[in-house]
Amino acid sequence: MSIYKVIGIMSGTSLDGVDLAYCIFDKKQGKWEFDIIKSISVEYDPRWKQRLMEAPKLCSEDLVKLDFEYGEYLGKLVAAFITRQKLKPNLIASHGHTIFHNPAQGFTLQIGKGSAISAHTNCKVVSDFRSQDIALGGQGAPLVPIGDKLLFSQYDACLNLGGVANISTIKENKRVAWDISFCNMPMNYLMQEFGKDYDFEGEFAAKGSVDNELLKELNAIEYYKLTNPKSLGREQFEDYILPMLNSHNISTYDKLSTWVEHIAIQIASSFSDSKKILITGGGAHNKFLIGRISTNTKAELIIPQEQLIEQKEAMIFAFLGVLKMEGEINTLSSVTGATKDHCAGVIS
Repeated sequence: MSIYKVIGIMSGTSLDGVDLAYCIFDKKQGKWEFDIIKSISVEYDPRWKQRLMEAPKLCSEDLVKLDFEYGEYLGKLVAAFITRQKLKPNLIASHGHTIFHNPAQGFTLQIGKGSAISAHTNCKVVSDFRSQDIALGGQGAPLVPIGDKLLFSQYDACLNLGGVANISTIKENKRVAWDISFCNMPMNYLMQEFGKDYDFEGEFAAKGSVDNELLKELNAIEYYKLTNPKSLGREQFEDYILPMLNSHNISTYDKLSTWVEHIAIQIASSFSDSKKILITGGGAHNKFLIGRISTNTKAELIIPQEQLIEQKEAMIFAFLGVLKMEGEINTLSSVTGATKDHCAGVIS
């Protein structure tokens, strides 16, 4: 098939909702081109947010049940999107929602049963993109860099500011990528004190002051000394970041400001050799954070149009589905550390 009409589904660690992107992909003269035709972001209602937050504590039977129920939820969401926008996709590609991610111990889990999505949409579905890479000794993440390589090669690096900040770039003629640090997840946690889900433009963080003791402690986290490939999951956030944030008796404004300064330092140091950086993800709206990153680097920071900021990951997971159907490599061993490049995903 030369032209694919695909809906990409993405749910990130920050639990802000589900992104749906209806995209068209076409291969012309050996080069893939894309267009995001329609997109939508659907916030989780309080019930679903709570269920996904508590999912890691479920017994095995309840977790299997949730896998199917969340697949039905996604399927109905996509079916309504198709009907409302009068779309005609020939493929759906779903990231699912990550419940466990522990490559060091050889496992990962993204729920949202592909067969359940397919049943509600009457469409072929590609899902479960991470487990094959784990089986091949990789991190199972990040997976977006193949899209950066084939669709955004005009940039020196692509930075995504989601629940986790991750980067994709070229080193020694190879595409490499890694999770830099947590990004929005700790900020969203801290914003609960103000009854808000997130600090949209960084207004709350801007009111605080940097606490040097906390900043020093955060910058000393062992993860930053590891060489890539490396990736982060909810487990590290709960085990390492939360105790640090909770152990310092300072205002929440100061914690937010210190966290922003911390990740600005870590992010800027990750692209010290790059000149042109594409920034996407919800954190791209955080003017205070972008300002602090800019202060710490000489690189040109490029914030694209709203649709690409919000939907780049959903679009690239749609693209991963296309590559799966084409039998082309969609996971790079230079990025994940797997034993070989491979074509990941399960077709339903």
